[in-house]
Amino acid sequence: MKKRYDLSACNWQVTGFTPHQWRAAMNMELGLGTLSEIPTIPATVPGSVQNALLQNGLLPDWNMGINARQCEWVENRHWLFDAKIPAEWLAEGKTARIECQGLDYNGWVYWNAAEIATFCGTFKPHTFDVTACKTDDKNTLKFVFDCPPRWLGQFGFTSEMKEWKTRFNYHWDWVSRLVQIGIWDKIELVVSDGEEISNLFVTTDADVQSKTGILNISGEAIGDAGTGVKITLDNGGKTIWQQEISRDAFTAGGKYADLPIELWWTNGAGAQPLYNLTVELTDMAGNIVDVISKRVGFKHVEWLPCANAPKHADPWQCVINGVPTFLQGFDWTPVRPNYADVKSAEVTSRLDTYHGMGCNVMRVWGGAVLEREDFYSYCDEIGILVWQEFPLSSSGMDNWPPEDEKSITEMSEIAVTYIRRRQHHVSLLLWCGGNELQGALDGGKQGIGKPIDMTHPMMAKINKIIAAIDPTHRFTPSSSSGPRFFAVEEDFGKELHWDVHGPWGMDSMSWEDWQRYWANDDALFRSEVGCAGCSPVDIIEGYRGSLSALPGSIDNPLWRRTYWWIQWEEYKKEFGKEPDTLEEYVKWSQGRQAKALGIATTEAKKRFPGIGGIIYWMGHDSFPCTANTAVIDMHGRMKPAAEAIGKVFRTPQEDLKK
Repeated sequence: MKKRYDLSACNWQVTGFTPHQWRAAMNMELGLGTLSEIPTIPATVPGSVQNALLQNGLLPDWNMGINARQCEWVENRHWLFDAKIPAEWLAEGKTARIECQGLDYNGWVYWNAAEIATFCGTFKPHTFDVTACKTDDKNTLKFVFDCPPRWLGQFGFTSEMKEWKTRFNYHWDWVSRLVQIGIWDKIELVVSDGEEISNLFVTTDADVQSKTGILNISGEAIGDAGTGVKITLDNGGKTIWQQEISRDAFTAGGKYADLPIELWWTNGAGAQPLYNLTVELTDMAGNIVDVISKRVGFKHVEWLPCANAPKHADPWQCVINGVPTFLQGFDWTPVRPNYADVKSAEVTSRLDTYHGMGCNVMRVWGGAVLEREDFYSYCDEIGILVWQEFPLSSSGMDNWPPEDEKSITEMSEIAVTYIRRRQHHVSLLLWCGGNELQGALDGGKQGIGKPIDMTHPMMAKINKIIAAIDPTHRFTPSSSSGPRFFAVEEDFGKELHWDVHGPWGMDSMSWEDWQRYWANDDALFRSEVGCAGCSPVDIIEGYRGSLSALPGSIDNPLWRRTYWWIQWEEYKKEFGKEPDTLEEYVKWSQGRQAKALGIATTEAKKRFPGIGGIIYWMGHDSFPCTANTAVIDMHGRMKPAAEAIGKVFRTPQEDLKK
């Protein structure tokens, strides 16, 4: 029987070295701290180097003032995580391996003083065989993290971004640089007798007419002692369906219909019943030798053309269980730049807020990471759909994904791991190639205006993968997609605006201009819309450090950190003077954001089914921005804009039209 041991329960510690100095310490069998620059300190796993240093007084709080600049030296060291593995865990079974769901980003793996593997890549799991490793009273597992890539941040060239590490925390317009290093997801020791289930793929669907479930399942049964596979679906311990199949049938894959289930609905549309799916591998005597369990639900999604859409346009009206559904929600980014240290309670707290606003979709943005399992499980529970992007994003200078074979192969491998890990979640709505992947309107690769399509070789490859292993979910090559990236008012009525991004504020528009823009909008979907608004006064004051809270202009280094969203000049233009107090400026800014997004939400929802939905950039702050497009602040509190959007989200469409 396979056993799993959670290695986060071990006593981990981390030590910092000038690059490669740790090799001398291990070669001379010295204590790790002997030749280190940063002495050995306790560490939490999952967790980042930065948080360990912060907790031990070796790094300032990067949220305060411009302290983040004082934290960048961490990237220029090697960091060694180590923990002792109990010998009794290793004594069981024939094989032993370390399974890591998230290592950020690259380096070496050691067992005691022997190198056993290397690793590279934040977005895919890593497995290391330790079966042949010497077992003694030490049994020390070590991960040595190399210096990360120098620059993967917001501005640059997407076509040259070929190191698969999270990009947003290198610096984006809403967060300072904090390039995370460490173990960011679950890590386990897996001990097996050689008989086990591998490569399990599970998706669900539903027959709307009969209100029954459909289960698609396949996998690999490793070993030769077993005779079959038992698949069980239960509801609260009560078996509602069971099937026994051969190993060959399991490998070939099967589709099982007419399952007696209740349909899963989105937030506000109905209940979210979930079921336990158990897959058991049995031996000749019928004994269970391995088991995998997943929690599933059943829904059916169909994509239809929006009302009055161009005949050749992509379908953007989402029909769930036969009911046309207006998709309303937010773009999701990590709760913190050091997402390795984020606790489940912080994730569920944010999701509870969105649920209360009436949201039914979250777009997990391509500049970040595949969220941990708890995010998707909670979305299953509360009826929030997940638009999941692969880890690709625009860069400003060019926004075109790499086309070389190596990059395509590596991204394809990442896509397979994303799909395998998350496809069983009933909350999963669709897969997306990434954020704002585009070229010039004339078809050139460098420029802005024309989203990529399935002719891009990387998207073509991912599309084939999804068609083969997850055909129940839609794939769109980019957010936005279609003929145009942005909806321009003078082009309304020309059939150019399918799924579009923007605007992110009023710029020089008057309120009359803004109202007219949204009233005349012809977009079929809006997967990113926003408007800037200040953080609350207590956040600006609480995190300014020694810097002055005013003026709120680019001349103030506190505001210059996220200068894109400064509205100081707009205030001066409207009132003919600078604000007298911070409170005055914040109230004006937050009120402006609330009014602008309230108008956009109302006009979009009134147009349904002429438009399929609206998703706002962005939901919550990950950093104490003085101003940003977020409608939920760093502490998880709703700004007035969140209240305004939520009011419309919760209002039935027919009431908005009155």
